Amino acid sequence: MQSLRNRIQQQVFRLNGLSLNEFDLSQPPGDPGLFGPDSVIWRVHGDFTSMLCGGISALLMQMLHPSALAGVWDHSSFREDMMGRLRRTSQFIAVTTFGNRADANTLIERVKRIHLQVSGVDAYGTPYQASDPQLLTWVHVAETSRFLAAHLCYKNRLLSGAEQDRYYAEAAVVAEALGAEQVPKSRQAVADYLVAMRPQLRYDERTAEVTRLLMSAPAPSWQAKPAMKTMMLAGIGLLPEWAQAQSGYHFTPLKRWQIDRQIDLLAVGLRWSISQGAHHRAMARVGRSL
Repeated sequence: MQSLRNRIQQQVFRLNGLSLNEFDLSQPPGDPGLFGPDSVIWRVHGDFTSMLCGGISALLMQMLHPSALAGVWDHSSFREDMMGRLRRTSQFIAVTTFGNRADANTLIERVKRIHLQVSGVDAYGTPYQASDPQLLTWVHVAETSRFLAAHLCYKNRLLSGAEQDRYYAEAAVVAEALGAEQVPKSRQAVADYLVAMRPQLRYDERTAEVTRLLMSAPAPSWQAKPAMKTMMLAGIGLLPEWAQAQSGYHFTPLKRWQIDRQIDLLAVGLRWSISQGAHHRAMARVGRSL
């Protein structure tokens, strides 16, 4: 039984940034990092199942912005290495959320330097720069709103409104450190922001291509392929209804119910198998246990 748990856990780690083995989330003892064990962000970002579904949804939503998509389209190896991109994104989230303060700041500074090298003109002729504060805010809000949607759907439907607002306020710390400005820090502020952004969003041939590549991304093993397919569908289902409509997707209530039940079943096995995830390591570092 223990060998089965270990095999599942190793496959999970192949999907996330822990497989890069660059930062040790268990060290140094006592360091609370940017947020600490009593933060809401540790709870929201601590569940692999909901975070993977939310991460897929976040990427799909981010790509609706032509300039955000152009940065990936022009400067990324996503076509050849979709899983590598997902791992690097996962690493950034894990280290800035759960890592010690020095490592979190190191990774933030690294990403800021990378952003300075990413610029061009998007498919509609608009110049873009990855370090643009407003573009950083879009990427951040698309990401955090989908992480929270996934958490509420697949982990804790009873997370209070006040705790949800705290999550947005905590997550804004990283966005602002990257250079984002006017970052919404509550549910209402995020909702208002998304309404204001909708006229700028597009679903075009580029977006369709990224979506196709994401949906056909390789699983870590043949055994994991059905689970990955279900999580991809869950990511689409977590998009706001207007974003699903813009992307041409529509799930019937029955189909959505089937996807959600499949994710719930997957989550049972994944939570049983993962004993050394980012949240576990960070809690051990500060002398706590899950």
